[in-house]
Amino acid sequence: MEQISGTDKWDKSKDQKTADAFASSWNNLPSGSVYSFEQFEEWLQPLLRKDIENKTILELACGNGSLLTHLTAWNPSFITGVDLGASVRTCFSNIQQTGFKNSEIIQHDLTTFKKDSGYDVVFCIGGLHHLKNPFEGFTAVINNTRPGGKFHCWVYGKEGNAVIIRLVEPIRKISSNLPWWITKYLIATPLTIPYFIYAKIISKSSRFKKLPLYEYSRWISKRTFLFFRHVAFDQLVTPQTTYISKETIQKWLSSFPEIDTKSAYIIFRNGNSWKFGGIKR
Repeated sequence: MEQISGTDKWDKSKDQKTADAFASSWNNLPSGSVYSFEQFEEWLQPLLRKDIENKTILELACGNGSLLTHLTAWNPSFITGVDLGASVRTCFSNIQQTGFKNSEIIQHDLTTFKKDSGYDVVFCIGGLHHLKNPFEGFTAVINNTRPGGKFHCWVYGKEGNAVIIRLVEPIRKISSNLPWWITKYLIATPLTIPYFIYAKIISKSSRFKKLPLYEYSRWISKRTFLFFRHVAFDQLVTPQTTYISKETIQKWLSSFPEIDTKSAYIIFRNGNSWKFGGIKR
């Protein structure tokens, strides 16, 4: 296993501030994945173990390796994780603890990362919507997918997030400029309490399905308060967030003639986000 950190040269990235903010989140967590294996599987679907096994895999915006640590159980032939932030240190450690040997963790701006040979599968979960230019990130996903390979992404949706955009976004614009520990313990923690109670209550009955964030609340209600806070902190610590519409994703997919249109998919997830991907010709 190899870690390449600081050896690649690139101009100061416009996304560096965001990468640094997320590193303050990911590098201050217990070791291992913050996600359950069930969550990992659901995030990757429709990709399955058969799509990963004995394949070369690239994750752009790998964070602390919370998804890659689970991915090792699907026996890929080689894993590459790329992140602009110092979270690569934690990612390296977490992958190392799994015992998986065939991997490399690279600190690099994902929008300019390029491996000429490409990868069998490229995925980016939760990274594109935090870039100054999300389309540049999607372009990197396609550029790193080899012909015949598969790509898969997940982003915050513009649809279904009206409450978040109206209530959380104004707070984020302030909290993202504060020291991380203030944002985590003095802002994210108290703000999480009412939503934690709300999610637990409305997830108990379909009678509440017309309330805001119903589907998402059903999904997250299975987790502990600490996971709720982790999600809230991630939303409040970042200097940049874009909520992406289905129409925008459709335009992205149609922008690359090398994408096999018959294989392309867009899936509405938990009523407030999008999974999308396909095969590169």
